[in-house]
Amino acid sequence: MSERINGFTHKHIYASTTLPFVASAAMLTVIQAPMNLAALAWVAFVPFIVVCCRQVKPRRLFLVTYVISLLYWMGNLYWIFPVTIVGWVTVCLYTALLWPVLAFSLRYCRAKKVPLFLAAAVLIVGVERMQGLFLGGFFWRFLAHSQYQNITIIQIADIFGAGGVSFLIAMVNGLLAELILNARQKNEESKPLHSKFYILTSTFVVFAVVAAAVVYGRWRIGQEDQFVEDGPLAASLQSNVPQSVKRTFESGDDLFNGLMEDSKAASAAGAELIVWPETMVQGMLDTDVWPYLVSPESSRALDGALQEHAKDNAFLLVGAYGTEIKQKGSERYLARYNSAFFYRPDGSKYDQRYDKIHLVPFGEVLPLRRSLSWFYELLMKIKFIPYNFDYSLDYGTKYTVFEMAGSPGQDSAPDDDATPTPAYKFGVIICYEGTVPAIAREFALDEQGRKRLDWIVNISNDGWFVRFKNDKVMPSTELGQHAAICAFRAVENRLAVVRSVNTGISCLIDSMGRIRDGYAEGTLPSEAMSRTGMPGWFTDRIPIDSRATFFSKYGEWLDYCCELCVILLIIAPLSVKFFRTRERKTRLSRWSNEKPIRKRQGTKA
Repeated sequence: MSERINGFTHKHIYASTTLPFVASAAMLTVIQAPMNLAALAWVAFVPFIVVCCRQVKPRRLFLVTYVISLLYWMGNLYWIFPVTIVGWVTVCLYTALLWPVLAFSLRYCRAKKVPLFLAAAVLIVGVERMQGLFLGGFFWRFLAHSQYQNITIIQIADIFGAGGVSFLIAMVNGLLAELILNARQKNEESKPLHSKFYILTSTFVVFAVVAAAVVYGRWRIGQEDQFVEDGPLAASLQSNVPQSVKRTFESGDDLFNGLMEDSKAASAAGAELIVWPETMVQGMLDTDVWPYLVSPESSRALDGALQEHAKDNAFLLVGAYGTEIKQKGSERYLARYNSAFFYRPDGSKYDQRYDKIHLVPFGEVLPLRRSLSWFYELLMKIKFIPYNFDYSLDYGTKYTVFEMAGSPGQDSAPDDDATPTPAYKFGVIICYEGTVPAIAREFALDEQGRKRLDWIVNISNDGWFVRFKNDKVMPSTELGQHAAICAFRAVENRLAVVRSVNTGISCLIDSMGRIRDGYAEGTLPSEAMSRTGMPGWFTDRIPIDSRATFFSKYGEWLDYCCELCVILLIIAPLSVKFFRTRERKTRLSRWSNEKPIRKRQGTKA
């Protein structure tokens, strides 16, 4: 009879290794937007954890987890493929490695009798954070992101970040896996893996942590009336232009005129701040570079039209390419940025712009472009990158804070002795920066640790990730997932997020993380998450939260601690194996050297 371990025969274990990983991959797929089967997140990793036992050979465990993980990532990141094949393959090959890391780490913890509710929580959060080690970080499809509609649970993000929500969900997964393993062992008429006291204690700990998260969430939401007040009326514009149309640069005037028409409508509706999407103004708005251009007339006309539109109407924030003349040795060159420009109601332009700090590899910048220029040219020739010319941008370095001083909607002081109304301040995160926790956090506080912003604006061009079919824009899953992730930036820093996104989803997210449906005036659908693949605009009043958060001060401390644990679990077993192998070789060497001596001694005797 085959040996039974934890209720399995060896034959059963080898035959059923694949199916549990497939089940976990399927559940992890459907929990995210737009499918939103979020309840499955609390059990999604259970099959994965159960099957990670020492009875599965390491080679088989690695092969199965890597192949399924690779298929999972390639399928769920399909929207990167039309943009950059190289980027899609590179990201998927790397992220797929993290499942084998998780599997072997869980296998090791089970062998060492580490409580699974704790091991699963630490390891899953650590592996999620390890997505940030490659190409500047890929913070997508976390367990936490599936819970963006669970407003009560996600409030703990203002202490722990999104990683704290993932930690909570992973704890429940680990506990359920442990209960299943214990019950299976008992049903096989063998001694249970753990005592009743151990199981009850583990269950109580996990239940207490979940209950504490719920209580904390309700408490923070209950503070809303005390700390949140209405700010200015803002308008968000949404264009609907696939990148395949935009990057030809032939429709620049049509794009501009369409947005200008909506912008004027928003101004007539009383908007004090009007936000345009990322890079929708196809001109160079930096006046300092105009003398170096062959024909600056188009850029001059765009800048003049924006100033005229803002004058006596509203503050205006637009996305365009920033430019700057730089000196490198004896040569001058044109530095290019993905930027946000700000116009005041007096018609003037803010003296600073915001240049995107976190550029997307292969989409906005090619790693090693300058040191491996031949490789860059090769990729352009075989069309593995979006453009057939040198499109790579330069990195921004400054966290620019824009100020709405003297807003048309602010009341002036009634007399000289009265305290004047403070100016509103906000920061801009461009496109994928909304998924990077560190970017929003850097904006949130000043050098003294005081809150310096009233809200955040996220401008994006998600037209990269839609298809154009029969004159209709077909949205991808990226649009909803991008909006869901931005909800965590709002909670982490208690800053509302105003999103203006080409092709969608443009919306207002309050400091509780609620993606608000409805608006004061506008043309977009009332349901925010349905605003995909369509043009339009809306106005709504921005809520301003005065609370500074623990996360804003200390960042992703939980994520980094968990990541360190994963790294140590990788290093420790390898180190032990190395030293044991070395010790064994040393003993064999000594035995080999001593054996002839003993033979000679025996002969003399």
